[in-house]
Amino acid sequence: MLDRSWKPQLNNILVIKLRYIGDVVLSTPVLSMLRRQFPHANLVCLVNPGTQEVLQHNPHVDDVVVMARGSLVEQIQFWLELRRRQFDCVIDLTDGDRSAFLTWISGASRRIGFNSENRWRGKLYSHCISSGIAKRHMVEYHMQALTFVDVPSVVQKPEVFAGPEQTARAHARLDELGLLGRRWVMVHPTARYWFKAWPVERFARLCDRLAGSTLSIVLVGDTRDQEIAAKIQEVAKTSIFSLVGKTPLLELAAMMKHAALFIGNDTGMMHIASAVGCPVVGLFGPTNPETWGPRGARTKVIYKGLDCRACFRPGCFRGEESCMKLISVDEVYEAARELLREVEHAES
Repeated sequence: MLDRSWKPQLNNILVIKLRYIGDVVLSTPVLSMLRRQFPHANLVCLVNPGTQEVLQHNPHVDDVVVMARGSLVEQIQFWLELRRRQFDCVIDLTDGDRSAFLTWISGASRRIGFNSENRWRGKLYSHCISSGIAKRHMVEYHMQALTFVDVPSVVQKPEVFAGPEQTARAHARLDELGLLGRRWVMVHPTARYWFKAWPVERFARLCDRLAGSTLSIVLVGDTRDQEIAAKIQEVAKTSIFSLVGKTPLLELAAMMKHAALFIGNDTGMMHIASAVGCPVVGLFGPTNPETWGPRGARTKVIYKGLDCRACFRPGCFRGEESCMKLISVDEVYEAARELLREVEHAES
């Protein structure tokens, strides 16, 4: 039970989120609330390699530490360094065994974490949250931790910040493509797991229909997605720009602010688009948008609501009746057009 007589005076706070890019994005409201409550505290984030860029220019964070993944000796050195930093509070948003151990090894007197599976890790926290996600969105789920540092649980929108260099490069890139001052749609056609991705051929048909509505299409993704982007360009009948593998994450975030719309699967890229204020059409399959949906002002999700627990990993056995293949080109196109009309009306 929360001790209401305790009034925290925290000076050195560590927030841990050892997941993927989208998870880190959805943890940012906790950071903004901590900064509001403790404006002079040293606020540090510990994240997985490859996700640190999300927080690179976040004004609420003083330092971003990347999780050591090397030899045992290197990991022990990392643990000792965490302890040396003498955090007085650690908030673990990961809900995992590794992060719980790091929370404990830090030596902080106030160690807050989640234990929805009721595993041994709960004993490593001084304050443990055992409630599951249920129908609660991940942003609200994270916010539960703040009650143990006497921070009001006022839900904030996730935030991603691009720096001036990324903003300048994004502007130059759009100018190079001839997209400044024009309406264009950013399309992210891939996902971390194949069964979370809408079929490539349908993305190509959707791009054709949108391009026929006087919109330019820009494909985005990392270097691993280049083959899929090439396939879409090959199948599509209209000319499509591709920045796949050519643009760093925060540069894409800066570009998203100029896009008329983002369309993509449930990925970190979708959450970044929503966080910077770009209208979003999100395609959901095995994950529930009640928990993982985009949190922007102008968002639409398409979700068939199938129970995917039996086949979420390592794959899907539903074939043509899979959750992603049940999403038609027509309904994605109509959702896109409806959202574009809403934006046009708001801007007129």
